[in-house]
Amino acid sequence: MSIDILNETDAEVEESEFSALARFVLDRMNVHPSADLCITLVDSATMSQLHERWMGERGPTDVLSFPMDEVRPGMTGEESEGVLGDVIVCPQVAATQARAAGHSAIEEMLLLTVHGILHLLGFDHVVKEEEELMFGLQRELLLTFLATRSA
Repeated sequence: MSIDILNETDAEVEESEFSALARFVLDRMNVHPSADLCITLVDSATMSQLHERWMGERGPTDVLSFPMDEVRPGMTGEESEGVLGDVIVCPQVAATQARAAGHSAIEEMLLLTVHGILHLLGFDHVVKEEEELMFGLQRELLLTFLATRSA
C-alpha cells in the first residue's frame, strides 16, 4: 500500500501518524494492499483556490477528496484494487473547527483525513441516512485507531 503524506504548510504534524491512520482505515475497509493514496496538507489560500475551482464555492474548506479509480470497500478476500486518489486537508481551517469543538487541531485533522478517505471510498452525507452511516463509521474508525495508538 502506497500512502504519501505531503505537508505544504508550516503546520507541525507527525506525518507518520497520518500514514498510520490511513493504513488503519484502508485495512479496516478491506481495500487492496496495492491501493495508492495521497494526503496533502495545504494552506488556506491554496484550499480556497481548490474549493472555488472544484466545488464552485468561495473561501477555504476543511477537506476535499479527489477520487481516481472507483475503489470501494471490500469484504475480506475481495479487496478493491486501484488508485484511491487524493485527500486535501487545510490545517488552518481544522484548527478553527477544533477550537469550536473543544479538541486539538491534530484530532480534527485526523478526523478530516478519515472523512476524506471515506469519500474516496464512495461514502457521502447528502441525505440523512448516508450521513448517519458515514459519520458513524468515521467516528468508529477514528476512535478505534486512537485507542490502539494509546494502548
